[in-house]
Amino acid sequence: MSERQAPAHGLSEHELSEIRMLIEERTGICFDESRERFFSTRVKEHLRVKGLDRGTDLLRAIRKSNVDYEALLEGLLTQETSFFRYPSVYQAFEKRVLPELHVKKFWQNPRTLRIWSAGCSTGEEPYSIAITIADSLSFSDSWNVEILATDVGRQALKLAERGVYSGRSLGSVSPEQLSRHFTKGSGGYQVKPKLRKLVTFTQMNLASAVYVGRMDMIFCMNVLIYFSEERRRTLVQRFYDTLEPGGYLFLGHSESISKMAVKFQAIVLNDCILYRKPTAEELRKPELVAEGRA
Repeated sequence: MSERQAPAHGLSEHELSEIRMLIEERTGICFDESRERFFSTRVKEHLRVKGLDRGTDLLRAIRKSNVDYEALLEGLLTQETSFFRYPSVYQAFEKRVLPELHVKKFWQNPRTLRIWSAGCSTGEEPYSIAITIADSLSFSDSWNVEILATDVGRQALKLAERGVYSGRSLGSVSPEQLSRHFTKGSGGYQVKPKLRKLVTFTQMNLASAVYVGRMDMIFCMNVLIYFSEERRRTLVQRFYDTLEPGGYLFLGHSESISKMAVKFQAIVLNDCILYRKPTAEELRKPELVAEGRA
């Protein structure tokens, strides 16, 4: 047996490959060569925590039990997150997008704002969206705000629904926001009910096409990086179709859709790129779309 194929900590390359393929088959999430070391380290750690001796034992467990499979997946996907993680994104959201939507929807009855946080992890992102709306949208109480927060991880969603945060996660939350939107308790700061009721948490696998209704905004930050190129194209097209004309897509800093065929209008604000779905009128007059490009 070659050195490359020899089992390390009871885990062979073949077994790692089997686990990788099983995850991609079920979720569309692809741990490619650039994440090879990260992937094998996390899987070995999972073996150790579960007290399993061999990769075959883990494969058997995740094929037989959804609970075991989800536990492994959460360990691979969990990343440290925090409130207002990308300040320039929330600045663009507050200064550009919300005022635009406020003007567009002000005379609608009811005034509804629907936002999708796709890949919400432990909840910091959707709550940051809710705080931004509550603090900056004129007469926010008179709006019907619906934030759909989805993630593939069941444990992450449990933490999000609990809504208790502490430490570095709250580093970018101002003292005013902390007192206005959180209640201090022994375990940390808990999101107040008024903010919590704006967000609905749901388990969702983005590789499965689930109808969510029309959205004004979609936040999908650092999620596309986990998918193959083909899945990314499919997902971005789905986001485009889901957005209302004039709606916005927010992606992570390292994610680009510039080579994709979708007709998003790219707008650069400081170091943030917003992707706006043109209206029917703008699509009829291509120069209107071009003017908005940065």
